[in-house]
Amino acid sequence: MKSRNLFAIFAAYMDKNRQIDIMGIVNLTDDSYFSPSRCADTDQALSLARRMIDEGAGIIDFGACSSRPGAELSDPETEWRRLQPVLASFRDAFPDVRISIDTIWASVVSRACGLIGSFIVNDISAGEDDPRMLETVGALGLPYVAMHKRGTPQTMQSLTDYDDVTSEVLEYFRAFSVKADAFGIKEWIIDPGFGFAKTVGQNYELIRGLSSFREGFPSKKILVGVSRKSMIYRFLNITPEESLPATQVLHLAALQNGADILRVHDVAEAARTISLYRMLA
Repeated sequence: MKSRNLFAIFAAYMDKNRQIDIMGIVNLTDDSYFSPSRCADTDQALSLARRMIDEGAGIIDFGACSSRPGAELSDPETEWRRLQPVLASFRDAFPDVRISIDTIWASVVSRACGLIGSFIVNDISAGEDDPRMLETVGALGLPYVAMHKRGTPQTMQSLTDYDDVTSEVLEYFRAFSVKADAFGIKEWIIDPGFGFAKTVGQNYELIRGLSSFREGFPSKKILVGVSRKSMIYRFLNITPEESLPATQVLHLAALQNGADILRVHDVAEAARTISLYRMLA
């Protein structure tokens, strides 16, 4: 029976016709690590989002606070001041495109829900940085991305002591599933947190072990965010601007191991990678 269950799991994520979503990154800050993703105003954000939609993005992820290593997290008022005009304009222009908001703050979630209705909450802290987050998401009935990390962007790179990174991150999500049930969060998505409190080597261990998340949580979607990250450019001794080809190599590996959502800076290239994955599946 167990072998049959495992076969069903692997067949599900190697199905070339399964749903795979591209989440395009739009940063409303001036300090994100990949400068072409930064948008200084609403017009620039909408222009970037429009291009991503045309290239195949089904979800646009707006972030108003950089979480790169060493960054200082902004306060919720600053985030909302950056987000509010963009969200309102985007929803008017693209009423049928799914929105994701990259935030750790429950107050930002509440305000955004009042402004635009349903969206995906993309929380790098899985509810740990704001004690009201999970309660708020559950009460509003919003989809939720729970990401694994340790510490803050300023401290996380010193918190990489794991005996087995894949099994420990899996255990983290087992514990999170209990919290999600307690707060009534029905739809939640796994993000292993590539680049957050992991060494370069540990990030690649997680890529290799991604199928363990599919086996452990067969009903949950898995989001992979590796686009142009330091796990690529530091390992290859290149810059983020030079890391697009290597990013697509990891996207293909992630898809082969069960990823359902690719969070990316480069939508057209990700869409091509998905097409090639479907040819190989």
